[in-house]
Amino acid sequence: MCKNNTEVAALLHETEGFEAIVRECTEETAVIEVLTDYRHERNQIWGALPRNARQNFALNLLLDPAVDLVTLAGVAGTGKTFLALAAGLHQVFEMRRFERMIVTRETVSMGNDIGYLPGTEVEKMEPWMGAIHDNMESLLRSENGWANDSTKSMLSGRIQLKSPSFMRGRTFNDTLLIIDEVQNMTPKQVRGLVTRVGRGSKVICLGNVNQIDTPYLNASSCGLSFLAQRFMSWPHAAHVTLTGVERSRLAEEAERVL
Repeated sequence: MCKNNTEVAALLHETEGFEAIVRECTEETAVIEVLTDYRHERNQIWGALPRNARQNFALNLLLDPAVDLVTLAGVAGTGKTFLALAAGLHQVFEMRRFERMIVTRETVSMGNDIGYLPGTEVEKMEPWMGAIHDNMESLLRSENGWANDSTKSMLSGRIQLKSPSFMRGRTFNDTLLIIDEVQNMTPKQVRGLVTRVGRGSKVICLGNVNQIDTPYLNASSCGLSFLAQRFMSWPHAAHVTLTGVERSRLAEEAERVL
């Protein structure tokens, strides 16, 4: 008997040459849907081409209108942020599925805090969004003619960087909400963010439980694990753990030996 579509799909996509998601299942039968192969050049999303089966599976879920919540876990360099941003740009600017994309993350430093940051909310968040900017630059470079100043200005109007500290009480309709570094959030913080989502919106949560910088959290108690477990049986949520470091051979070896 299958418990939910995500669990069974994760088992199916490991089979060589066959990748599918289970849409419906009973004790005896299951309805499956073959996934789109985004690794082919003609199906690329904003220049992003998945490098392995799990990345392709993740991209299918990120673009699936039937899935309202996607959690992506994996070690550094597995492509979590890159795939989420590519899917977001595609759905905001090409498919017109969402009016805007909001990116937020918990501002927990890896080392000693650098102290007070002056400026507006956006200016204060800039130093924390380095990973987002790096991946955006890669995606814009891959699109011929898209990396000019006028295009970046146009994109900035529909891509917003927000602090989670100012989310309480808000409602985000027709919005793709990307929450990064969720492993550094508590279950209470995650609950506060996900409940902000209104009609026609989708949430993507990214994290690496091996990089928890919050003193009182661990791999089993952090917000990412809490979210994936609580939504495990809901048919409109999905979780993928990405494997295979695609950033560089040095990053892959560092994850293995350090």
